[in-house]
Amino acid sequence: MIAKAAPWKKDRVSELAEILSGDGIVGIVDISGVPAGNMLDMRSSLRDQMTMTVAKKTLIKLAWEQAGRSEVELEQLFEGAAQPCVVHSESLNAFELFAELEKTRQGRVAKEGELAPVDIVVEKGPTEFGPGPIVGEFNAVGIPAKIDRGKVAIQRTVTVVNEGEAITGDLGIMLAKLGITPIEIGLILTGAIEGGFVFPASSLKLDFEGFRNDVMTATSGAFNLACNTRWFSTATVPALLSKASSEAMAVAIEAGVVNDETASMLVARASARALAIAGQLDSSALEGADAAASDAADLDAGAEAPPEEEEEEEE
Repeated sequence: MIAKAAPWKKDRVSELAEILSGDGIVGIVDISGVPAGNMLDMRSSLRDQMTMTVAKKTLIKLAWEQAGRSEVELEQLFEGAAQPCVVHSESLNAFELFAELEKTRQGRVAKEGELAPVDIVVEKGPTEFGPGPIVGEFNAVGIPAKIDRGKVAIQRTVTVVNEGEAITGDLGIMLAKLGITPIEIGLILTGAIEGGFVFPASSLKLDFEGFRNDVMTATSGAFNLACNTRWFSTATVPALLSKASSEAMAVAIEAGVVNDETASMLVARASARALAIAGQLDSSALEGADAAASDAADLDAGAEAPPEEEEEEEE
């Protein structure tokens, strides 16, 4: 006797096949480890941009074949998806889809036996905890702690678990007390298909900050090159005119050309040179210069000469 497929399974396959045959992009999301409450919140925040349909791998494969899509492509998307979910969007491209799903990533407390995704490091420094049994609890899981100035302090930076190693339940609890939630959850996109091309998640992760810096560097370099080659445009003319004005002023100053623009600068330079020369003279020369300057000032002021003595008249 041949077992018949349940009607709901046929309905689910037809539903998935219709989604896969529609316009837009299709991807596979791994939702393993995401608690039900978090999953509802994530789906609610993304509802306007995409649809997500959860199904077993066997049903997804049947729907994939029914939609006429390549099984090889599906296998590529299934890699790394412990609990797959079909995601579909008509308003986003593959890169935008990846970026939106990346926003759902968040950390949670490590449970007994879970593997560390990266090296888990506890930094040296004070904590918010006061003296008490917690000092012994930290030390019991390999986190060196002591009382310092009335607070529990971590004595030195230590790697408590290396990447790929299992995390004990007690260590997970103590890490949570320090605000360390090493297990990352979220709607993790494994890949997407757009325009007949398969994009693995690794090729969809763009360094927007690095790209922005590259564009800024290229723009600055192009502007400098245009100015140095005297390429006239609406962007370079102000800078070229400013540079020409500055160079013309420098030439006029060196040539001693006196006009309304250079007069004040020439006087200022002459004054500075005079002060520099005066600073090299000895005190007697300076006194003589001061006396000469005083006499010159008196003459300029029209000072009268001392009266001559009158001759005595002969009787």
